[in-house]
Amino acid sequence: MAEQEYDRIYEDRRYEMVEQLKRYGITNTRVLEAFLSVERHLFFDPENRGYAYDDCAFPIGCGQTISQPYTVAYMTSMLVERCPSGKVLEIGTGSGYQAAILNFMGYSVYTVERIPELFKRASAIFSALGLKIHQRLGDGTLGWRENVPYDGIIVTAGAPEPPPTLLEQLADSGVIIIPIGGSAGQRMTVITRSGDTLRREEFHAFAFVPLIGKEGWRDG
Repeated sequence: MAEQEYDRIYEDRRYEMVEQLKRYGITNTRVLEAFLSVERHLFFDPENRGYAYDDCAFPIGCGQTISQPYTVAYMTSMLVERCPSGKVLEIGTGSGYQAAILNFMGYSVYTVERIPELFKRASAIFSALGLKIHQRLGDGTLGWRENVPYDGIIVTAGAPEPPPTLLEQLADSGVIIIPIGGSAGQRMTVITRSGDTLRREEFHAFAFVPLIGKEGWRDG
C-alpha cells in the first residue's frame, strides 16, 4: 500500500478516535484539536501501528503501556481547564505521546522517564518530529528541581500518595493531576496549590502501571 494511502487511513482513524472521545464526554476544543492533529501511530513500533487508534491501552515494552486515548484526553482536559498555559512537568514519558499532545497545545513541556530504553525511544521520536520537549532520565517521583516551579504536573502512573517533592515543585495556583490508590486501581486526583494550602479533589477510577521511585512504589 502506498504511503499516501496509509496517511489517509490514519487520518480517518484519528477522526474516528476524536468522535469517540466526544461521545465519552471530552468537549474541550483544544484537546480535541490536539488529538486530531498529533499522529498517535508514530509513537508505536511500525509493526504495531495498526493498533494505534484502538480504544485501549497497548504495551510498549519494559512492562509499560501507552494509555488508552480516553485516559490521555481525560487527564489533559483536567489540566487545561485549570492550567491553560505555562510550564508542565510530566512524570513518566513512556511512548512520548502525552508529552507531544501537551507540546502541540502550547505548553512548555518537561518530562522525566526512569527506563533508559523508553527514554531513548521517545527522544528519537521527538527529534524526528522536530518537537522541542525537555527530557530527563531519572526518578520521576523526585521531579525536576532545576526548572521549578511548574504550573502543572501530570503523573502518568499510579501512586500510593502524592509524592511530597512533586507537591513542593508546584507553582502557586499550580495543579497536579495524579492517579492515587493501590495496585487494583486508582482515583484520578487533582491537587491545587494556593500558597501553603493544598486542595485535593477525587474523580473517576482508573488503572495505571505503578509509579516506581523513592517517593512512590518500590521496584518489584
